Amino acid sequence: MNSVLWTLVTVLLVFGVSGVGADEESVFVMEQDSVTLHTNIEANHQEKMRWYFKDFQIAAIIGEKREICTEDQCKERFRDRLKLDHQTGSLTITNITNTDSGVYKRKVINSGSVSDRIFNVSVHGVSAAERDKMKGKSVKEGESVTLDPGVVKNLNGVMTWYFSDILMAEITGDQSEVCTDDQCKERFSDRLKLDHQAGSLNITNTRTTDSGEYKLQINSRNGSFSISRISTVLTVIDSGLSPGAIAGIVVVVVVVVVLLLIAAVFLYRRARRRNTQNNRDQEINLEVLPPDQSTTPFIPPEANASNWTANGNHV
Repeated sequence: MNSVLWTLVTVLLVFGVSGVGADEESVFVMEQDSVTLHTNIEANHQEKMRWYFKDFQIAAIIGEKREICTEDQCKERFRDRLKLDHQTGSLTITNITNTDSGVYKRKVINSGSVSDRIFNVSVHGVSAAERDKMKGKSVKEGESVTLDPGVVKNLNGVMTWYFSDILMAEITGDQSEVCTDDQCKERFSDRLKLDHQAGSLNITNTRTTDSGEYKLQINSRNGSFSISRISTVLTVIDSGLSPGAIAGIVVVVVVVVVLLLIAAVFLYRRARRRNTQNNRDQEINLEVLPPDQSTTPFIPPEANASNWTANGNHV
């Protein structure tokens, strides 16, 4: 009886049993993401490592030999979208689609022992509007733009924003950091704002040098998988004026406004003085002249004598 039991245990160790003792990880991604399923082991320390999708093999490492998608079924589904890390055996699926949803299994055989790991990958479909956002955004120089992380269900991991190879921001649990390296500070200075809850990144006062590809990297906390997502391809449209020219125009406008205010005050005071002088002149002209000494009208002597008759009666 003991010999039969020992034989059964040996067979299980060599060939393995699907689902027995296997670690399972749930991975949520969006269409067009790239996802890497990590092994966390050195492939050159293993005798055999095989990757399966559902019921067919998609990659293998046997000693020094590396194979990717050798079966027709694999080529038809994945074509050239699979990459195998020769050092670690980690598997990357690029530009993932809805048809890539399913169970991925990694089987490692080393010195007679077998270890399995299962990744249950769920692909979230992307709407036309979301796809347009991912394709590109255009803003005018000086405007603000917000980079949306998209659907993120692996919230217990680490989220990192990149512009080209520049680390812009990072969220790790309850901690967040923005523009910590010199290269980021030199390019973006104090123009980045991170929404810790939503994971979105806002760029204020955009410049033409901000044009380019912005990526979001999501790493699981235990390091079992990572997701690379192109958030957007940003185009900042040149306003036609450099920041120095804009600053110069602002200064000129301020100076002109100040001069106009000074001129308005001067003209107002001048008009007020003129009105005051006119009022004074009118007061002088309206002064009353002195009355005559006699109130009797003057009658010429000749007219007075002709109006009397000979008997002394007035005509």
